[in-house]
Amino acid sequence: MSRRILLTEDDTLAGELFEEVLRDQGYQVDRVESGEAALERFEASRYDLLLVDVQLPGKSGLDVTRQAKAMRPDVPVVVMTAFASMETAIEAIREGAFDYASKPMNLDELRQVVARALAQGSQAAAVEHQPANDSLGTIIGNSPAMVEVYKTVARVAPTRSTVLILGESGRGKELVARAIHQHSPRARRGFLAIDCGALPETLLESELFGYTRGAFTGAILDRKGLFEEADDATCFLDEIGDISATVQAKLLRVLQEGEVRRIGSQKWAKVDVRVIAATNKDLGALVRAGSFREDLYYRLNVVSVQLPPLRDRADDIPALAHHFVRRYADEVGKPITGLSDEAVRVLRAYQWPGNIRELENAIERAVTLANHRVLTGDDLPLEVRKRPPAQEASQIASTLSGMFTDAPTLEEVKKRYIWHVIQQNRGNLSRAAVILDVDRRSLYRMMDRYKLEPPRREP
Repeated sequence: MSRRILLTEDDTLAGELFEEVLRDQGYQVDRVESGEAALERFEASRYDLLLVDVQLPGKSGLDVTRQAKAMRPDVPVVVMTAFASMETAIEAIREGAFDYASKPMNLDELRQVVARALAQGSQAAAVEHQPANDSLGTIIGNSPAMVEVYKTVARVAPTRSTVLILGESGRGKELVARAIHQHSPRARRGFLAIDCGALPETLLESELFGYTRGAFTGAILDRKGLFEEADDATCFLDEIGDISATVQAKLLRVLQEGEVRRIGSQKWAKVDVRVIAATNKDLGALVRAGSFREDLYYRLNVVSVQLPPLRDRADDIPALAHHFVRRYADEVGKPITGLSDEAVRVLRAYQWPGNIRELENAIERAVTLANHRVLTGDDLPLEVRKRPPAQEASQIASTLSGMFTDAPTLEEVKKRYIWHVIQQNRGNLSRAAVILDVDRRSLYRMMDRYKLEPPRREP
């Protein structure tokens, strides 16, 4: 007997597309367009899966999720949204959603999410409600990679687990660490952060573990270290890959035994601290090279969060850029309201080796120097705009003469060119969409029409 799915989607075009894809997979699909209709149908019939959009007329998808889980806690719910955010992901998981996905969805992703939900049932853990906290800073993004980050944060925040945040410099690792803390049971306690790479070994050791009077020259008083200060709170250790062997051994004791010993003391003190660490280095490679303890690596890497580079999040760049424009326009008191379409195209075409930090600096500079209400491409730093957005497309187009040894139809040319651009960008559909000058939803539809499966993304 085929599995029954209740699809709740008020966008008729998207709803018809999703319904067609799921029916092709052999599922029975009922589609409704409002939260009220979904709950009425859900109560009257038995379903194996509820697939629901967040933005619905009347009751929201989150309201539907909460009430559906109260009626049938065994039925998995997958929440979809075109406006993904950390807060929405956390709320969806709290309400008992099995998974959370951003739209427009790769149709292969839709098939996989549905298959996982049906196979595993409603095993996703419900997250205990936590009080609202302050802003999550600039954690902005609706890309699939960022949605995965949101889901991981939502699930790990209420636990005691140690978290390792991985990613290049400038991606916002501390913001993610703060988000985990803010949505944890320790939220009312402190969040203490230290950059391990910025301090020499002896100073870092005294900052982390404290010292007793007379332990070294200048130690005129007993002093608590960061771990004692963070008792019952959260400690964020940035650039953890830079710590020495001595500090590694002491940190391992904190993680394994919950104990610290101040420099110059023979006494161990118990601490209850949650550790969140971050690095832009490959800790696995450091372990293999013998410069990082393997046992410490496994203690730190209980749950890992991989932050994607900005170059793999082209669809998130406009939202981030507008956010920074508003922030710095308010700071300097200028009536700058946004960015031109040309400026957005330039920003999306640039590779951003410095990630979000570089984007923020570029926008701050543009706002500081501009004297008009809308930032243009000419307001952006030279290094950002020196590579015209059309250059990548023209480079790829120059290879077309060698692509065909036959005389394909126009439709076949389109199919091959789309596939060529996707391969050239190593499966990064966001960048492929920019080069093809279409939105991601249109690219997904073209791929489905031409039966193109996205290649495996290279790391």
